[in-house]
Order: sequence, then structure tokens, then C-alpha cells
Amino acid sequence: MSRKLATGAAILLIGGVAAWQGVEAIQANDEQPSLPLANGVGPDTSPGTPDDSAPVKPAAKQAAPAPASDLSKVETPMADRVAVLGLLNKRNGEERDLTLRPGQAVRAGDVVVRLRACETSAPWEAEPLTGAFVQVDVQGRDTRWRRVFSGWLYKESPSLNVVEHPIYDVWPKSCAMTHPDIGPDTVIASTVAGGNARSIAKKSADDDDDAGAPPAAAATPAPSAVSNNAR
Repeated sequence: MSRKLATGAAILLIGGVAAWQGVEAIQANDEQPSLPLANGVGPDTSPGTPDDSAPVKPAAKQAAPAPASDLSKVETPMADRVAVLGLLNKRNGEERDLTLRPGQAVRAGDVVVRLRACETSAPWEAEPLTGAFVQVDVQGRDTRWRRVFSGWLYKESPSLNVVEHPIYDVWPKSCAMTHPDIGPDTVIASTVAGGNARSIAKKSADDDDDAGAPPAAAATPAPSAVSNNAR
């Protein structure tokens, strides 16, 4: 009996010593100071947390959209246009081309051809015309100059107006000028077409999705009270 008591006391003593050593180890760990941090907050070691010390890459700059091409809104000024007129001497059959700007004149012997203006019809007009306002002065045998013609001449329709002179004939061949691409009320077709194209494409995609989906099954009507009574 005394041997059993001694054995139990020894076991209790050993367990108490082990427990005391464990408590001292815990206290030693608690008393160990942690490393100080600049912001006073401990590091976040959770996965996926960004590191503030890592260099941040600047966001890539998006390329600016290309500016739309500038369209001409004015036509060639009258002073910058260039016309080519044909001059024929009916006596000797000599023909020459006269290149003139509005306001210029050329003398060939006893005839002076002066260009006042030239014009071409716009590309969108139904009837293309090339016209020139011409003045023709001829020197007579008495050395006096007389104006034999002043008016518009047309390349495509020479019969509309002609130089009625027994010796000289004049007609327009060309007029170098440009017309405006757009007017003050013109709507750019590319902008409207682009919006319509996007809406049409979206509608087509929705139609394709609806076409690919299986047809919905017809709903089965619930049995009525009359059918139940008939059974």
C-alpha cells in the first residue's frame, strides 16, 4: 500500500514539473519583442496582398483617335482659276490655245481675247458644263477697236452662244477649279453609317442567338374540373 502511494506521488511530481516548464516557455515567447515597423502596423502576409514597396508601373497611355480628314468647304476662288480658250483664224486656218486667268487678256495680231470668268458645273449636277465669260475685240481697217463679242461660251453646248465674226472664232476648252466637298448643312455619311452599322450588327447578333436557341415547348394546359368529373 505504501509503495503504491509513493509511486502516485512521484507521478504527480513529474507532471507538475513538466507543466511548470511549459508555462515558462510560453511566457518567454510572449516577452520577446517584435520588430518595429515604420507605420506601426504589422505586415500583411495574406496571399494576394500587394507590396507597397514594389514599384508601380505607369498605366499605358491610350493612343488618341486619328483626326478625321478635313474636307474642303470652299471652291476655288475666281482669281485662282485657269481657263484654256481656243482661238481660230478662219482666213489661214491657224488655231492656238490661250491659257488665261480671269482678268487677263491676250492679243494675237488684230484680235484681243479677254477672260472675265470661268466656271464648271459641280460633279453632282445632272448636266456637266464648262463655261467661260469671254470678250473679243477686233481692230478694223480704220485702226479702231470694236468689241464683237461679250458673253458666256460653253464647251459642251457651243450652240448656246457663239462668236459671230467672219474671221475669228473663240471657244472654251477647260476651266481648272475645284468644288466644295461639303456644305454648311452637310451631314457626314460615315458617322451616320457607322452608327447604323453598329446597331444593325447588334440586331443581327441577337437574331442569330434567337435562331440558335431551341424552340420553347408548348405549355400543357392544366386539367380542368370538367375533365376530372368526366373521368
